[in-house]
Amino acid sequence: MSEDCVFCKIVNGEIPAKIVYENETVIAFHDNAPQAPVHVLVIPKKHSPSLMHLSDFSVMQAVMEAVPNVAKNCQVEAQGFRLVLNTGSNAGQMVPHIHVHLLGGRSLTWPPG
Repeated sequence: MSEDCVFCKIVNGEIPAKIVYENETVIAFHDNAPQAPVHVLVIPKKHSPSLMHLSDFSVMQAVMEAVPNVAKNCQVEAQGFRLVLNTGSNAGQMVPHIHVHLLGGRSLTWPPG
């Protein structure tokens, strides 16, 4: 855990979040600035700043294994959804804790921008 990381504070219960899924290694919660009707962040509980800092890729396996449960809990599994993993500030990563955005609830365009 990183004591100044907002996502670690959510994992520790120090900051409230609208949690849609949780298991022993992953937590998923609604984004505070949603870009779609459904915008959920799926994060590992273990802190890692980005994909470039990850040495144990079982962490990402756990995140991806949680996605079907998150999609079902958010009722977007049948209509479809998008997963986004930003790495670094130029890609739009605003919080230095690896996370996947699950976006859905409307038709999504391509390219995203």
